[in-house]
Amino acid sequence: MTQQHPAARTRRPWISAPRCLLAFLAVYLLAVWAPFGQRAENALFGGEGAGPAWIYGWSGAAYGSSAMPPLEHTALPTLAVGTALVAAVALVRRRWWQGCAALGVIVATVGGKEIARAVLPRPDLVGARESLLETSFPSGHVAVPAALALAAVLVASPRVRPYVTAAGMLWLTVTAAAVLATYHHRPSDVLGTTLLACACHRLATRLLPPADTPAPIRLPRGLPTIALTLSAAGALVAGARADSLTESLVFATAACLCAALFWSTTTRPLPRRAPGPDHTSPAPEQPHDSPGADRLTPPVAPARTPAP
Repeated sequence: MTQQHPAARTRRPWISAPRCLLAFLAVYLLAVWAPFGQRAENALFGGEGAGPAWIYGWSGAAYGSSAMPPLEHTALPTLAVGTALVAAVALVRRRWWQGCAALGVIVATVGGKEIARAVLPRPDLVGARESLLETSFPSGHVAVPAALALAAVLVASPRVRPYVTAAGMLWLTVTAAAVLATYHHRPSDVLGTTLLACACHRLATRLLPPADTPAPIRLPRGLPTIALTLSAAGALVAGARADSLTESLVFATAACLCAALFWSTTTRPLPRRAPGPDHTSPAPEQPHDSPGADRLTPPVAPARTPAP
């Protein structure tokens, strides 16, 4: 008898689509429907508008300044150009399923943001001033780099995928810190959008056929350290304000959390699904000296010799 060994247990990643959606809901409830959450975030808007932000000159808010994509009026053009590039890469590489999954990530993230903004209200629980009553959860500006970067990771070739991941994380981090420092969004807005995008990416990857599921990313030596260091530096610079050190650190921390979510989602793929049993292969033949051979093979009668 052959000894059967138990199947090896696959370690499941801690970031999954259901967990991201639950965290999205938890962030919304704690930051929007809890009085202490509203007070904490409203206290971050005590400065003199967007002017003291270090990135103010690149935010498009200043007269005659050029906005860094996807800030201000560049959001829709950036989304259109990025979607076209993702589709073009998928067509050139002939990755049809991965291209469909990438486009699905973009549509689900941006569409989910619009639906959430329309159906999730923001009640006034603490008597805030009128400028703080507008609904801003989740962030639309952060949805653009999050959706495009996660979609690009799906269609990129294995050789360039680590560098696409690092560049996308840096772009997302700087954008999140910039919209916080210029008082366009709250920390919960950027975290909620990142969680929504990560959930869409995980779901799209899970629905791919096993043969089209992207292989685990092989990170070159030193790239994680460089990518995370650049993202942290970008968060500190883009989230800095000249009038408050506390706000600068809070904004940079929120942007770094977005970077950590993005990095964990893209560098920790889902466990591979084992193929099903092959029912088309013939059953193995039993040897003649096996116990079942006597029951399967009819006995052969001895030959009779004719009488003389």
